[in-house]
Amino acid sequence: QVQLVESGGGLVQPGGSLRLSCAASGSSFSINFMAWYRQGPRKARELVARIISNGGKTTYADSVKGRFTISTDNAENTVYLQMNSLKPEDTAVYYCNAEAVVRTWTFNYWGQGTQVTVSS
Repeated sequence: QVQLVESGGGLVQPGGSLRLSCAASGSSFSINFMAWYRQGPRKARELVARIISNGGKTTYADSVKGRFTISTDNAENTVYLQMNSLKPEDTAVYYCNAEAVVRTWTFNYWGQGTQVTVSS
């Protein structure tokens, strides 16, 4: 089993910045990719950004390109989301997601979510 623990959410004014962190823990696992999703009020959950562990290729939603940056510390199995120039429409619960190989099986895991509110 792999556990994902997120931190770093909160209330920020428009134009401000926040940094989310998500640490993966468990035993005998390796990470294929880690990602951040978000779900705003009355909206479907959407992919924000994804990073592949092998090679570091990144993918971003068009709505966050140029403002958000995803990065990892592979040694610590931690993924970060640096969010700059935040807008009210970025308000959502942000979820960490990871695909991990445990022994020979591949699983998809989710964190508990962290609230990000952008408001003046």
